[in-house]
Amino acid sequence: MGNSTESHGSALPLHTCVVKRRTSANRLFAIVYSFAILSLLYHHYKALLHSFNMVSLLILLADVVLVFMWTTSQAFRMRPVERRVFVEHLEHYAKTISDYPRLDVFICTADPYKEPPMCVVNTALSVMAYDYPTEKLSVYVSDDGGSKLTLFAFMEAARFAAHWLPYCRKNKIVERCPEAYFKSHLSWFDPETDQIRMVYENMRARVESVVQTGIINLDYISNEGETEVFSRWTDEFTPKNHPPVVQVLLEQNKDEDVTGHMMPNLVYVSRGKSMKLPHNFKAGALNVLLRVSGIMTNAPVILTLDTDMYSNDPQTPLRVLCYLLDPAMDPKLGYIQFPQIYHGINENDIYGSQLKLEFQIEPCGVDGLVGPTYVGTGCFFRRGVFFGGPSSETPEPNHPMNKSINSKQVLAMAHHVADCDFEMQTNSKWGIEIGLKYGTLVEDFYTGYLLHCKGWKSIFCNPKRPAFLGNSPINLHSALNQIMRWSVGLLEVAFCRYSPIAFGVKSINLLQGLCYTHYAFWPMWTIPITIYAFVPQLALLNSASIFPKASDPWFLLYIFLFLGAYGQECLEFMSAGETIQRWWNNQRIWTIRGLSCFAFALVEYLLKIIGISTVGFSVTSKVVEEEQSKRYNKGIFEFGVASPFFLPITTAALINLASFMWGIVQVILKQRSFDDLFMQMLLAIFGTVNGWPVYEAIVLRTDEGKMPLNITLMSITLALTLYLVSSIVF
Repeated sequence: MGNSTESHGSALPLHTCVVKRRTSANRLFAIVYSFAILSLLYHHYKALLHSFNMVSLLILLADVVLVFMWTTSQAFRMRPVERRVFVEHLEHYAKTISDYPRLDVFICTADPYKEPPMCVVNTALSVMAYDYPTEKLSVYVSDDGGSKLTLFAFMEAARFAAHWLPYCRKNKIVERCPEAYFKSHLSWFDPETDQIRMVYENMRARVESVVQTGIINLDYISNEGETEVFSRWTDEFTPKNHPPVVQVLLEQNKDEDVTGHMMPNLVYVSRGKSMKLPHNFKAGALNVLLRVSGIMTNAPVILTLDTDMYSNDPQTPLRVLCYLLDPAMDPKLGYIQFPQIYHGINENDIYGSQLKLEFQIEPCGVDGLVGPTYVGTGCFFRRGVFFGGPSSETPEPNHPMNKSINSKQVLAMAHHVADCDFEMQTNSKWGIEIGLKYGTLVEDFYTGYLLHCKGWKSIFCNPKRPAFLGNSPINLHSALNQIMRWSVGLLEVAFCRYSPIAFGVKSINLLQGLCYTHYAFWPMWTIPITIYAFVPQLALLNSASIFPKASDPWFLLYIFLFLGAYGQECLEFMSAGETIQRWWNNQRIWTIRGLSCFAFALVEYLLKIIGISTVGFSVTSKVVEEEQSKRYNKGIFEFGVASPFFLPITTAALINLASFMWGIVQVILKQRSFDDLFMQMLLAIFGTVNGWPVYEAIVLRTDEGKMPLNITLMSITLALTLYLVSSIVF
């Protein structure tokens, strides 16, 4: 993608790219570790020749999957890079407003009760206040729930924006999400701030009142035009069956803020839906926004955002222009991806919600190859990437020129392309060859992957100040449910006709294909995690030894493989500014995922394949309960509900504790030597330490977040059943 750039006769670079210093060490370690893996496989071969049994086969299966996942993960470590942009040099490349490309922002929401409208409003206001020419900025909000409550919230937001945008400009506010700004400036009192805070609080009170009651008070409607808009919500209008609604709330060259400055476009879109036609979840909603915006503004640059992912840096678009306006940049550059970073994470991140490895560390590695994948939010695209490859002609949407976006002709066309049967009527290739891709729950990952297969490249931009901040689940069930949904979608990609392990490696290159393979087969971690969480421990309970003795030279190989993999990941966490405690919590939640949501995702996918179950999309709730929030901030795990996810987790914790205690008894009574049982006891104590939150939730806690009694009883029953069955095997 190039290093420093020089253009327009200027020696001032817009950006730099350097390979990280640890690259050579990564490559050397990969070579050494590979020889250790080959030695392990040789040891398995000899063991199978000596004793061919079910336990040996299970351990071999676990190790083969571990080898596969480790091998694919090394592709991220072969050429990690670090980028830097120089916004201060941009003035030499964009000297007038006409040099700035138009920008369309897409924000998606789906349920006003799981995704409170005020959350979406704050996201929209934060990007409307960008340090960017307002005449070049348009914000489109997709309401896939078709809720008049969300529309009302944005009517209120449009009015508040007339006060908020000039306030941000005048005071050079950096934190332009109103909710975040007022929370961080509670003790800052001045007349102007107090006034804007009061305006915001009044708006929030009206919106939350309407959401709570479900009724829009006539006192809140300011004109007949708004009354006419809400009249579209008839008794036949339901979230899953309704005509399209496209409403222009703010229009450039017409609407001004309180200081007389032009306002950016703000457009509400609720695509048409029918129970008889597929709607293709978020990918379908974004494709509608692509068509509607193509008719209205047709900006060459598009930013996609999730409901809760508000802007944390008003200069983010300028950072993007440091790449897009560089004349020396590779013309195949298709998009710039920013990391998903979350606010409100507790001190030690007990649920691994930051996904530090996946969202911040590994993208630096893939950025040195062809580029990071699309993660669904915080991504700036060239519009052309959705309509063909970098070498093909990009079709321009047939949008009316020099017409108001609020004109009857433009609105009629917008409603037409937003209708539920548009794609079927036009026999188009939407979701297949153009637009975001259909066919999986992870439309973002799949779209980014196929864009790379077409020849597009991407860049990972990770500034010191996070460009965007979002919410993350604060209870374990929601966190695992979110990962399960992603995992099912990843398996859909892993076993589709464009599987990364074959098509990806061939279409892109070996290393980039292996990176996509690693992500696509993410849920397969459940196989080794589940086997190593149960089999050695059950063997220990039955006084059977299945690993080399501590005095055996092969024992050192197992220790090296274990410490090598964990040590490398720990060093990566530490180099990324994380603590040992956060790394420990991350590996613990990884084990928990392997026993629960990864396993359930694999089962769900297999059932879907044979037609027994159909995977659906469920919105992750952004509603925060106060008591849960208090426990989360204290670092206490939230169980509380009788989730099936907790059954294998609790069963594994009980078996590991029992096996470790039984191992100690055997050593004390000298029934078995410590040398014989060391490896299994090491795994058992590792599982026991990781299981501490479970023991605490079962025995020590009395709050509402404790482990439900029925889960505890079922886990005890299941653990005893597994022990009885294992006694036959061993």
